[in-house]
Amino acid sequence: MSDIKINHLAVVVEDVEQSLAFWRDGLGLQMGGDVQDVPAEEVKVAFLDLGDAHIELVQPTTDDSGIAKYLAKRGQGMHHICVEVPDIEAKMSELADKGYELINETPRERDGKRYAFVHPKSTGGVLLELYETHG
Repeated sequence: MSDIKINHLAVVVEDVEQSLAFWRDGLGLQMGGDVQDVPAEEVKVAFLDLGDAHIELVQPTTDDSGIAKYLAKRGQGMHHICVEVPDIEAKMSELADKGYELINETPRERDGKRYAFVHPKSTGGVLLELYETHG
């Protein structure tokens, strides 16, 4: 059995509060905390609980961030899949050794979580985020 599991599915949106009208109020998903401003990533995010995983709503907070450019080019919708791995450096090294393209050379960190992205060229067109799990 694999030690990798889905952590969240991220949806890029124009307005987190407006999108919560569907996901939280319409569908009935519970929020896993408050809407957070993440200045380092130039986004606002909201996580909604979905069983053992989450839906992450991601809204750009500047006009020139990567998320803003993605939204302008592709519109609202699916942005990335995030999977949990027990050792992010080992998984990144393994993927790089197999010739897969990583967006980050080293993991980033936010709120105690270490994460990195795998380029869609290597995954069949899907941006993949790796989260390191602890225990």
